[in-house]
Amino acid sequence: MRKIGMVFAWLVCAGMAQAADYPYLVFTNTAGTTTALSVNNMTLSVNGSELTVTNSDGTQVFTLTDLVAMQFSQDGSVTAIENVLDGEKAVEVYSVTGVGLGLFGSLYEAAGVLSAGAYVVKQGSKSQTIVVR
Repeated sequence: MRKIGMVFAWLVCAGMAQAADYPYLVFTNTAGTTTALSVNNMTLSVNGSELTVTNSDGTQVFTLTDLVAMQFSQDGSVTAIENVLDGEKAVEVYSVTGVGLGLFGSLYEAAGVLSAGAYVVKQGSKSQTIVVR
């Protein structure tokens, strides 16, 4: 569980480094419910199986096993990965620790070859974290 928390925290930090222009962080749970939170004065902490998010509006607690996605947003809405990256164009794939895993002909090809886990996928100037199950 500690390893999951560390990977999750790294993904959040990596996303924040590239998300300076996004005013919301949107969380999606296993039921498909989304919660958009302002990133104004936001802090994140993991304690056991819970993610605590505190911002200028208050505090929200999420159970890590109930979260399926977390992404930055301009308006608080969720954009599907197919709308962020073109699934038909070539992608570079990296492990969450930054190790290059190769160039693939498409996002779909990469997802079909990679083992279960989290990856950072880059296509041109766009990048997205994906989870292969």
